[in-house]
Amino acid sequence: MKKGGSMSQSTKINVEKHLDLSVIDLDKVYEATLKTLPYDYIIVSDFIRQEWKDRLLRSYPKIKSAGSFPLSSVSCDSEFMQLINEMNSAAFRHAIEEKFSLDLEGKPTMFTVRGKCRLKDGQVHTDSESKIITVLLYMNPSWGDQDGGRLRVLNSPNIDDFASEIFPKIGELLIFRRCDHSYHGHLPFEGARQVIQMNWVTHQKFVDHEQKRHRLSAFFKRFNLGDKN
Repeated sequence: MKKGGSMSQSTKINVEKHLDLSVIDLDKVYEATLKTLPYDYIIVSDFIRQEWKDRLLRSYPKIKSAGSFPLSSVSCDSEFMQLINEMNSAAFRHAIEEKFSLDLEGKPTMFTVRGKCRLKDGQVHTDSESKIITVLLYMNPSWGDQDGGRLRVLNSPNIDDFASEIFPKIGELLIFRRCDHSYHGHLPFEGARQVIQMNWVTHQKFVDHEQKRHRLSAFFKRFNLGDKN
């Protein structure tokens, strides 16, 4: 069998068929209920094993500005890369394929990270057509009572018309199948908000394009343009 998705980044990401999954708990993915309205998605709590949470909070890349950054543009230590490699493993892919009844073998993957959020971020969107599956793994030590920053699975483009809401604390995981009505977004929030985004995409050219776009977008964040997720 061919190996799963690949990434064109200088940060080395391994795709291993038999990887010791010491960080992520795949049983939580298999046990999660697939919601089909307003679109296909699952929400998982404690996707990261308890003994790894503090370690990963310490090793999360230090990101000083808002925006979405390819892994190649940030410093990633070995513990953080262990998490990335497990997410990029065939085992995780198989779990997603089974849950969503699709075939992702040979489809490229793409990772970006965020560390800061601005009041203009979180605009409602569906993700681009090149994306097949979106994975959002939150990496914050806790989250207060504020409504801002909690990602909403939306029934429509109206931010107040939501089916589910995700507290972005460490280990909270949202996975959804992209479609023309996969609306999501969050209310305004300003401050630290750490999240890993992973996507399976249709073709490698979209990975290359998105990596270039993210690098340019990160550069122009200083001009105070809004962002998403």
